[in-house]
Amino acid sequence: MTAQSPELPLAAAFPAAERDQWQRLVEGVLRKSGASEAAGAAAEDVLATDLQDDIRVRPLYTAEDAPPAAGLPGFAPFVRAARPEGTAVSGWDVRQRHVGTDPRRVNEALLADLENGVTSVWLTVGDGGVPVSGLAEALQGVYLDLAPVVLDAGAQFPAAAEELLRLYREAGVALSETAGVLGADPLGVVARTGDDRGLADGLAAAARLAGLVGESAPRIRTVSVDALPYHEAGGSAAEELGASLATGVGYLRELTADGRGLGLHAACRQLEFRYAATADQFLTIAKLRAARLLWARVAEVCGVAPAAAGQRQHAVTSSVMMSRRDPWVNMLRTTVAGLSAGLGGADAVTVLPFDAALGLPDAFARRIARNTQSVLLEESHLAKVIDPAGGSWYVEQLTIELARAGWAFFQEIEGAGGQAAALRSGMIGDRLAETWQRRSEDLAHRREPITGVSEFPHLAEAPLEREPAPRPAGGGLPRVRRDDAFEALRARSDARSAAGGARPKAFLAALGPVAAHTARVAFAANLFQAGGIETVPEQVTAESAAAAFTASGARIACVCSSDAVYAEQAVEVAAALKAAGAVRVYLAGKPGARREEFVAAGVDTFVFAGCDAAGVLSSALDVTEVAG
Repeated sequence: MTAQSPELPLAAAFPAAERDQWQRLVEGVLRKSGASEAAGAAAEDVLATDLQDDIRVRPLYTAEDAPPAAGLPGFAPFVRAARPEGTAVSGWDVRQRHVGTDPRRVNEALLADLENGVTSVWLTVGDGGVPVSGLAEALQGVYLDLAPVVLDAGAQFPAAAEELLRLYREAGVALSETAGVLGADPLGVVARTGDDRGLADGLAAAARLAGLVGESAPRIRTVSVDALPYHEAGGSAAEELGASLATGVGYLRELTADGRGLGLHAACRQLEFRYAATADQFLTIAKLRAARLLWARVAEVCGVAPAAAGQRQHAVTSSVMMSRRDPWVNMLRTTVAGLSAGLGGADAVTVLPFDAALGLPDAFARRIARNTQSVLLEESHLAKVIDPAGGSWYVEQLTIELARAGWAFFQEIEGAGGQAAALRSGMIGDRLAETWQRRSEDLAHRREPITGVSEFPHLAEAPLEREPAPRPAGGGLPRVRRDDAFEALRARSDARSAAGGARPKAFLAALGPVAAHTARVAFAANLFQAGGIETVPEQVTAESAAAAFTASGARIACVCSSDAVYAEQAVEVAAALKAAGAVRVYLAGKPGARREEFVAAGVDTFVFAGCDAAGVLSSALDVTEVAG
C-alpha cells in the first residue's frame, strides 16, 4: 500500500483549479443562456443573491473569504457553542409548546409529550393560556425535578412564577434540583401590547425574582429575552438580533441597578434568549452563531467573566413561515427549521405543530412535531457534532455579516435611548414595518414563492378544521405571516363559493400545438389558482375561442402559447374573447414590441414570471365579482 500523508490530499491527482478558470466557465453559461455578457468577476456577480440587511450571498466562497478564527466551543467569543461539549453529550432540549385554557386538557397533552420524547415543557399561563390558579392541575403528574418548566405568562409572570415556586416547595423539590425559565419579559410585554404602564413594576418584579432564585437555583433562569415579537412583526434576521441585544442589555441594567443585589455575572446567568428558526437553513445557522458572538461582545464590554458570557438559546420554528392552506407542507418547513436550529447550536428547540396556524394543534400534529426532533437527534445524530457548519467559508462569512448588521441596529436602538424608549417612540415598529413592506413586495411578485399557496395551490383540497386557539396578546407590534396576501384572496374565493356554490373561473385559451402552449397554460393555471380562481383550459383557434369561452362559464380569459404562435393568432383570439363577453383578457408572457397591437385587440393585462401576482389576482376577483 502507498503511504498517505497526514493531510490526506484526496484531490492531489487532479490538476489545480484557479478562480479565473471557474469564472470563464460561468461566462460561457451566461452567454449561452442569454442572461448576460458579463466577464470575469462581473460574471460571478451576476449569480450573487441579495438578502435582507444588505447582505449579498456570492456563488463561490474560498479560503480567501475566511474570517478570523471563531475560537473553540465553550470559549469566547462562543461562536461555535456556548459550552465546550455543545449538545453532543445529551442532545439539545426538546421543548414542546402548550397553548390552551383548560388545565385538564393541557395536562393530558403535556404528559403525552413528556412520555414520548419531549424533555421540557413551554406553558402559556394567564391571558390566552392556563389560569395561574390552574397551573397545579396542568402540571399534575409531572416530575418537577426531572422536567424543566418554561413559563410564558406575559404581564402575569410574577404571579405565575410564584405559583410555580410554590409547587416546587409543595412537592418537596429543592430549587437546586430544578431547571426551567420563569418567563419574566416585561419589555416583551410592551412589544406585544404597546402598553408600557406596567413596565417599571415588571422590571422590579423580574429583579426581585432573580434575586430570590439566585445562586440557590443555578439551572433556573428568570428572564426570557424573547426576540419572537420582532421576527413575527416582519423583522429581518439582523433586526431580530439587534432587538434581542438591546433587550438583554436593558435587563442587565435593571438586574444590576443599585439595590437589586445582583452582580453582572449572576445577572447574565438569569437570561435565556429566544430566536426564530426559519426554513432558510444557512441563515438560521448563521443567526444563532452570530447571536452568541454579539452577546459575548456585550459581556466583554460590560466586564462579565467569560464563564457567564455564553448565551443560552431557545430556538422556535417560525410562525411567519407557516401556511394555512396546504398546511401539510409545514412539516417540511419545520423539519428544515428544526434541523437548522440544532445545527446552529441552540440549547433548546421548539418545533411548532404543522397545524398551529389553524388553531389548537391536535394529538397527531403534536406527535409529528416531537417526532421530528426525535428523528433528528436519535436517527440522524445531528447533535453528535459540535458546530458542524464551522469551517464553511460561506457560513463563517454569513455569520460575520449578520453580526455586523445586527450590531448596527443594536447601536441605533441604544442611540434612541434603549429598547423601552425605542418601542415607546415607534422607532422599532416603523423599522420593522419598512422591512416587512419590502418583503411583502417579494411575496406578492412571487420572488419568494410559498409552496401550496402562491405556487402549486390545490383548490380542491378540503381545509383542515381546528378548535380556535386562545387569542394572543395584541395592541403592540403586529403579527404577520408570509401567506397573508394570498390567504386574503383565497378567503374571498371561499366566500363566493359558499354564497353561490361556485368559485370564480378563468378560461385558458391554449393556442397552437401542445408543445407550444403547455408551459404557459401551466403558469397561468398556477397563477389564477393561487387567488382561488378555478381554471378551464381548452385548446382553441380564432374560430372556436368564443364558443369555448361561453361554454366555460368564465368571465375572464387568458391567452396562452409561445411567442411564435402569438405572432400568428393572439390578436384574433383576444378580439374573439372580448367580443364573446370576457370582462378582462390576459395574455401569458411579456408583450415586447407588440404591446400596442395586443392591447388594441382587447388584451387588458399581461401576466408573467415576476409580475405583481397578488395585485393581478385581486383585480381579477374584483372584476368577476362585478360581473357576477
